[in-house]
Amino acid sequence: MEARAAGHGAALGVFGENLTTTGLLETEVHIGDKFRVGSAEVMVTQPRMPCYKLGIRFQRSDIIKRFLLSERTGFYLSVLKEGEVGAGDEFQLIERNASGVRVVDVTRLYSSDKRNLDLLQRAIATEALPNNWREHFRERVNKLYDQ
Repeated sequence: MEARAAGHGAALGVFGENLTTTGLLETEVHIGDKFRVGSAEVMVTQPRMPCYKLGIRFQRSDIIKRFLLSERTGFYLSVLKEGEVGAGDEFQLIERNASGVRVVDVTRLYSSDKRNLDLLQRAIATEALPNNWREHFRERVNKLYDQ
């Protein structure tokens, strides 16, 4: 996420990202998508979620809310195949996850769209999404059925 998206003019990398990209948007990238970058292969696993330290760093109590509302959280990648990655290397999509659950979908389920049963079930079925996310969404589904 660029700092400008959260209302700051800070430089890229201020949020601790290891890779900064252009054109890989949370609204288009799916959990489980696989990419080649340099000679490495990586897979998108989950959105990057803010913690209380972000508020401390920016000395703003509303920064976490703004971060989530921007829906430009960034995302984590798991390394499928180690390799060399350098500045200017392009991310090449090598496999699109057919589940259709985008990074922004997971962020929305967490922050604003908590009752979307269809999307919750699709997220739970997305094997590339870490178990702690899937369990969190299972618990939410169970609560919805209990109501």
